[in-house]
Amino acid sequence: MAKKSTSPTLYDEVKQISITELKQWGYLEPGQIRGGVLNWNVNGTPTGSIAFQVDILNKTPYIQLEYNFKDEPRNYKINLVCMPSNLGRGKIWYFLCPRTEKRCRKLYNIGGYFLHREAFAGCMYQSQTESKFTRYLGNTLGLTFEADEAFEKIHSKHFRKYYNGKRTKRYSKLLKVIEKTGVIDVADLYERYP
Repeated sequence: MAKKSTSPTLYDEVKQISITELKQWGYLEPGQIRGGVLNWNVNGTPTGSIAFQVDILNKTPYIQLEYNFKDEPRNYKINLVCMPSNLGRGKIWYFLCPRTEKRCRKLYNIGGYFLHREAFAGCMYQSQTESKFTRYLGNTLGLTFEADEAFEKIHSKHFRKYYNGKRTKRYSKLLKVIEKTGVIDVADLYERYP
């Protein structure tokens, strides 16, 4: 008998539907009913697709999903909720999970239904499965690569360091990135490259 897998299902590797993408593609514009198809692929190989329709005209806006899971047709609605932005500019859209009744900006497909992440037990993000040493290396080497990129940008051909006698915000931000690594003293950098 085969041994059961002890590795958790990773949220990063499952199919997802994101409010951010729906908004970017124009599906959340007021006063419309619009449908489309969402395709997933891994390294150019198709892994699945789903037909959907977003109805913003209805009193309770919703997205209707239609797809097959293991040759079983699935067709259900997920309500959408619109809340005013805490900045006072515009509205923010959320999915209302049919199982947990929680608002969320992403739905994950684990077990055949697109739901809020808390509807699934034993699932994790990739970063949660990494060892402390791996995270340490990622943070350390990541800062080094960021500093290299910042240094290249500062020394690019048409980069503007100062405007009207003041240091530009972009230049200041890039210097802070370089300073985080501790490899180069920023005060020394100011002297060399005023």
